[in-house]
Amino acid sequence: MNILILGSGGREHTLAWKIAQSSSCNKLFVAPGNAGTSLIGQNINIAATDFKSIKELAISEEISMVIVGPEDPLVKGIFDFFQSDEKLKHISVIGPSKQGAKLEGSKSFAKEFMQRNNIPTAKYRSFTKETILDGYDFLKSLNGPYVLKADGLAAGKGVLILNTLKEAKQELELMLLESKFGKASSTVVIEEFLDGIELSVFVITNGESYKILPSAKDYKRIGEGDTGLNTGGMGAVSPVPFIDRFFMEKIEQEIIKPSIEGLKKESINYQGFLFIGLIKVGSEPKVIEYNVRMGDPETEVVIPRIKSDLLNLLKGIDDGTFSEKDLNISEDAAATVMLVSKGYPEKYTKGVAITNFENCEGSIVFHAGTKLDGDITKTNGGRVMAITSFGKNIEQALARSYVNAVQINFKGKNYRKDIGFDL
Repeated sequence: MNILILGSGGREHTLAWKIAQSSSCNKLFVAPGNAGTSLIGQNINIAATDFKSIKELAISEEISMVIVGPEDPLVKGIFDFFQSDEKLKHISVIGPSKQGAKLEGSKSFAKEFMQRNNIPTAKYRSFTKETILDGYDFLKSLNGPYVLKADGLAAGKGVLILNTLKEAKQELELMLLESKFGKASSTVVIEEFLDGIELSVFVITNGESYKILPSAKDYKRIGEGDTGLNTGGMGAVSPVPFIDRFFMEKIEQEIIKPSIEGLKKESINYQGFLFIGLIKVGSEPKVIEYNVRMGDPETEVVIPRIKSDLLNLLKGIDDGTFSEKDLNISEDAAATVMLVSKGYPEKYTKGVAITNFENCEGSIVFHAGTKLDGDITKTNGGRVMAITSFGKNIEQALARSYVNAVQINFKGKNYRKDIGFDL
């Protein structure tokens, strides 16, 4: 099979690394890819949302399967684009339809879906600039902190947690009246604040049945002790130690099953990955959000723990054998530490040379924001590399990743030294 992976980050390098191990993989293309993906497949300089160029590539290279990494192409309807084109409809697309992608593309759609299907989540209401006065009243009815979410995609920056009612009202005005997040905040979801510990659960589905992937927990804040600005993720661990068999069963019965059955009942075409962001409140799991693709950097700990052939499993989605396929998970723990550019998540410099990453013993280095400049690998983003290691437990895995975090060099390198601190 000739496989095309769309995207350019650590998630896509991890997927490429795993897919390349399959005996079913003939040629592997990544668009646009990074310096790491170029070592295991062929990078093609096409944006993940350039559907016209993707079509030309898919036809010329006789692509059998497209694995969609980021959310943008899914929300813009790449699945439907392939399905509606006679020359493309035979190609398997791993990712949901445009309607299914609204679970991530619209916070209010996702909340309404949860409500319709009795999936536990925070109390909420949605508001526009026309109903901003009702928004003020709803804020008054809640106890702080206050959670405001831009309805649309806002590059991971559209969720605000404010401590005071005054701050919450000010931010609501900025979002609705001054388009703080552009079109994404033309509708704002206000939620009650849930106090608990967060975790992520990942599912692969063919729209009928599902398989549960390893759980993970990521660390979003730039500063140690979960302080400072939100980032795309500074590290992750898998499995989550506080998820025992009974809690996982509760998640499956109360959240995973109703989610898949809800999609089926509402005739929403959904195949591929479903990421469920959860919070454990007391002993109860509640959904914070859905993502319609794998998370990053959770992918860098979840996918390496899969022992079975991932491409073979994904093939089953298209040929009707998905439910019969095996999914074997390693008993070992995995941890990843993200190396980032100085200044990230605000202003940072690109084009800085990276050294000493080729010989990291005991770890896998997944490239995120990197590019090749001749023979030199340079930084090309805020999050530069994810260092993933295995161990009998999370502490052992982290210790290995931190040894290599010290070894890899680039000017302005920054990383959190306390991933897993709260476990």
